[in-house]
Amino acid sequence: MYRYAVTRGGERGASGLAPAPQVRQGRRAPTRRVAFRAQRPRRVAFAAAVVAIACAATLAQLPVAGVALGGARAAGGYGGTLEPPAKVPFAARGGVRYAYVVGARRGEKLRLLDRRGRVVRQGRADDFGSLIFRELAPGRYRVVRAPGRSPRTVSLRVLRPGDNPPPSFYRRIRLHEGLNYVRMRDGIKLAMTVRLPPGKTLADGPFPTVVEYSGYQVAAPHDLLSALAGALTGGSGGVNDPLAPATSTAVGSVIAPLLGFATVSVQMRGSGCSGGDFDLFDLPTTYDGYDAIETVAAQPWVKGGKVGMVGISFSGISQLFVAGTRPPHLAAIAPLSVTDDLYEGTGYPGGIFNSGFAQRWVEERQRDAEPAPYGGQPYARELVRRGDQNCARNQLLRLQTQDALALQERTPFRDPRIFGQRSPGAWLQRARVPIFLVGQFQDEQTGGHFPEALNTISRRKRVWITLQNGTHVDALSPSVITRWVEFLKLYVADEVPRIPDQVLALGGVLYRVLADAPAAPLEQSRFAAYTSVASARSAFERDPRVRVLMENGAGPWGPGSIGAPWELAFDRWPPREAVATALYFRPGGGLGAKPRSASAVAYRSDPAARPMRTLPGASEADAWKPRPPYDWRPLPARNAVAFATAPLTRDTVVAGPGSVDLWLRSSARDTDIQVTLTEVRPDGSEVYVQNGWLRASHRHLDRRRSTVVDPRPTHLERDAAPLPRARWALVRVPLWPVAHVFRAGSRIRIVVSAPGGDRPSWEFQTIERGKTLNKIALGGRFASRVVLAVVRGKDAGGHPLPPAGALRGQPVRRWVAAGNGG
Repeated sequence: MYRYAVTRGGERGASGLAPAPQVRQGRRAPTRRVAFRAQRPRRVAFAAAVVAIACAATLAQLPVAGVALGGARAAGGYGGTLEPPAKVPFAARGGVRYAYVVGARRGEKLRLLDRRGRVVRQGRADDFGSLIFRELAPGRYRVVRAPGRSPRTVSLRVLRPGDNPPPSFYRRIRLHEGLNYVRMRDGIKLAMTVRLPPGKTLADGPFPTVVEYSGYQVAAPHDLLSALAGALTGGSGGVNDPLAPATSTAVGSVIAPLLGFATVSVQMRGSGCSGGDFDLFDLPTTYDGYDAIETVAAQPWVKGGKVGMVGISFSGISQLFVAGTRPPHLAAIAPLSVTDDLYEGTGYPGGIFNSGFAQRWVEERQRDAEPAPYGGQPYARELVRRGDQNCARNQLLRLQTQDALALQERTPFRDPRIFGQRSPGAWLQRARVPIFLVGQFQDEQTGGHFPEALNTISRRKRVWITLQNGTHVDALSPSVITRWVEFLKLYVADEVPRIPDQVLALGGVLYRVLADAPAAPLEQSRFAAYTSVASARSAFERDPRVRVLMENGAGPWGPGSIGAPWELAFDRWPPREAVATALYFRPGGGLGAKPRSASAVAYRSDPAARPMRTLPGASEADAWKPRPPYDWRPLPARNAVAFATAPLTRDTVVAGPGSVDLWLRSSARDTDIQVTLTEVRPDGSEVYVQNGWLRASHRHLDRRRSTVVDPRPTHLERDAAPLPRARWALVRVPLWPVAHVFRAGSRIRIVVSAPGGDRPSWEFQTIERGKTLNKIALGGRFASRVVLAVVRGKDAGGHPLPPAGALRGQPVRRWVAAGNGG
């Protein structure tokens, strides 16, 4: 990526478009520097079938090719100060635990007074004349301006979570096909684009309807299918069309309409042409989702007066929040490839900052939140240039967007005030609608921590969970997509499920375009011949609550192909059949059911001992290929210790979280630890299975939630403690959930090292500098061990050992003994 620094200023005009805001020179408020960064291009594959391309590109989450966010213009700089994209009168409004002001003078001092007349907040308006007051208690307030300003005071009410508008608020809103601007409970307007099945108009309704809610470029008004077709035929626009939605949102913008659904693409506040400031999953954003659902459900062209939600990644995670607000007219959600916790699940695994994918993702969202036309998403820049005053006015709060990375740096612990309300898993617990959730244990983007949120919901009726090995994109594999369609048809459309023949015919092409990989055939719904929705729904509800798709990539369609050759079925997650099974670390690198006499081993903790990522640089885009060019290196002998069982006498199925219980003595008062679970196969190859991480000072556990097989650190600042000097300390490192069958003849191996070197796109801002010596006690009173969730009575069912490197998301290397022999 390339970074440019420019001062805030005006935009050069473009031929045939409305002039951009002018640059004002002279004495103004101090000029604030704004950073822009050009996106690194990623490969987009095309094939002959337009529909397949569109569906495939949906999942790729690739930026619109040829459009650099701010890159070309930022390089030249603007000079001067930023002028507001639009002029509005002075106004102040309250929202969920916050209030905002627009239309003030640049630099004007504003005070917020409570009902007793006390000043509770104050500040100065930014260059756009805007200001946000955050973290407010619900109630009545007044905004007071300086003497001589008119109006001098404005009253407002700050809302509490759950202060929902009456149904009449939503019934008076009417959405038309294409781009709409829709008022939320706090007066902020969101961009929403209505997309219909091909060839249909609103007069052909009512339609089964879904909402895709995202901060990516989701509400751009052009048709993504047409844009991709234009790229194929060499026509105008194509993937360079700034008004086409991002390919990462095509689950809603392409796939759902092809299946007969209307889609409403809802742009998150603070991004694109939506108003407000961007604050990742804060309360206003979450309750915007409630308002969006109720607004869409109230439309006369929506079948049954209820809507579902669809999407992968960002627009999958948003579903967990919205469902937790319990909109009365939400029919069901179908989230794919999600995280359960913005702190531990993705941002700070084990309390260690993820300076790889997580940081880059936040940086991209910050750039998306820049005000158009100076920056921001391509469609917002284009529409403001063309004179769209709604989009222009919606940029006025953008300079109030907080620096998310700076906020993260100030909060290395899990501050409940920040992360509590931004926990997808916590909101998911409140959901009461049917749920179809899919995720991958080795997801290279959002990670594999998400199953920790599934214990409670997996026991509810009308909740179906699919878990598998694999990558971020595998949530829409052939092993999943047919049941995903069945769920949406039964619980949103109220129809007998049937996949259109033209979509089925393009299945093989779709996955080759998507991941340059062969795939299992896409199958018609097993209910296609049913004549009764009730009968089909009854049969669907007899499906197991939890499907665990095993050995995705090892099917007969070729090594690394998309699709699982077999599966396991459970009635909950973690499986009730799983038994906590302890294996103790032994001298010489052994791992067995009983501890031996007391001894110790040591390693030098050095993250520089091997590359931080297994797919460095631009090659991380290859993670979805059948055989990614992984660089997964063994650790030098002095920089890790490892422990392995003797060859197993029978297949061993592990399904659930694990715990690596280390009795640790360190030369430092704190140390970062990574544990890695692998399978060493009879042919000498070693297969990655799962990781866990922990900063030792974060070792304090939540005793209410922790179990022998599932330690749950609090990550609270008040619980942090340095390691004792010259004494053994128990440090229980969570091993993230996984399902894997270790074949008879293989060995189960645990590696302990510094963080890094096992993940395709994650990096760690570790405290390790290659000097810390960590000792691990073996046997006696301080018997270190690993505890795994072993499923009794299950085996591979006669399925052959997959070829080395076949399993998706699971790198393979030649086994090399660690310095301690394991």
